[in-house]
Amino acid sequence: MFTRRHLLATAVAAPAILRFGTGTAHAATTLKISHQFPGGTIDKGDFRDRLCRMFAAEVAKRSKGDIAAEIYPNSSLIKTNAQFSAMRKGALDISLYPMPYAGGELPETNIGLMPGLVTTYDQGMRWKKAPVGKALSDFLADKGIILLTWVWQAGGVASRSKPIVAPEDAKGMKVRGGSREMDMVLQTAGASVLSVPSNEIYAAMQTGACDAGITSSTSLISFRLEEVAKSLTSGAGASYWFMLEPLMMSKAIFDKLPKNHQDILLAVGTELEAFGRKGAQDDDIEVAKVYEKAGAKVSKLDAATVGKWREIARDTAWKDYGAKTATAANLLKLATEVSA
Repeated sequence: MFTRRHLLATAVAAPAILRFGTGTAHAATTLKISHQFPGGTIDKGDFRDRLCRMFAAEVAKRSKGDIAAEIYPNSSLIKTNAQFSAMRKGALDISLYPMPYAGGELPETNIGLMPGLVTTYDQGMRWKKAPVGKALSDFLADKGIILLTWVWQAGGVASRSKPIVAPEDAKGMKVRGGSREMDMVLQTAGASVLSVPSNEIYAAMQTGACDAGITSSTSLISFRLEEVAKSLTSGAGASYWFMLEPLMMSKAIFDKLPKNHQDILLAVGTELEAFGRKGAQDDDIEVAKVYEKAGAKVSKLDAATVGKWREIARDTAWKDYGAKTATAANLLKLATEVSA
């Protein structure tokens, strides 16, 4: 069970240094945990930041102070898109990172946001123990990344003008999709696309460079997009947009740790998956309340509409992804078996 510990709120440019336990005989192993999301405390704020803090507190407790952590929210340590490469090189220890952001470096990681492939949390969480999960974990380990906590998030659409619900609604709009494959689907639907991380959507919508942004419910809240949006399409009931945003670690750093420390990191990471799922699902409900309060029109997706997006994706994004590499083809095959 996780112990509630009240921590000081983190300043934008400063890390939260979490040191617990009684181990004083030797210096603690200090891990740097980076992410792009707003900082808070272990009890309040973006659940992804809270998950990092809970992870840090619990591994410190179980290691009796032998493992400490410095948490850097808001991409204050390393810029958002550089975090994955930094982990692969051993220059960053841990990040809670949207996996498809690594698609430019490793196109296979775009399986983590393949439109229409994952449509429920149950389905996404089945990946871990299914052949697709083993194949993805093995691929990432070979590339220098260890998955600690599997976190899936459903997404919705914040729009500066009309709602984007069905594919035809996207025609003529400038939309941020979140992955190369999502962009392909949007372009087929008649939209133009913008590729920016979720923490840059607000500025893009504010300036008019972007008409609408598709991102997780949590990011729709945390990045205050209701301030620049007049419409929200919620993914609470159904969604064609599910992003894999795991807590991941540099294998180079992981491999240097003693076995008992590795076991602690893996165990705590797994135990936090229930918290991650609940946080994501709670935000799927909360986002509609936030946008309604701000005066935005809230629309919902249904299974038939999700099916329209999925049909476009199957004929475009899925085919394109599967043709990239043999690994991509295998991952797609195994993932579709989970969704069958």
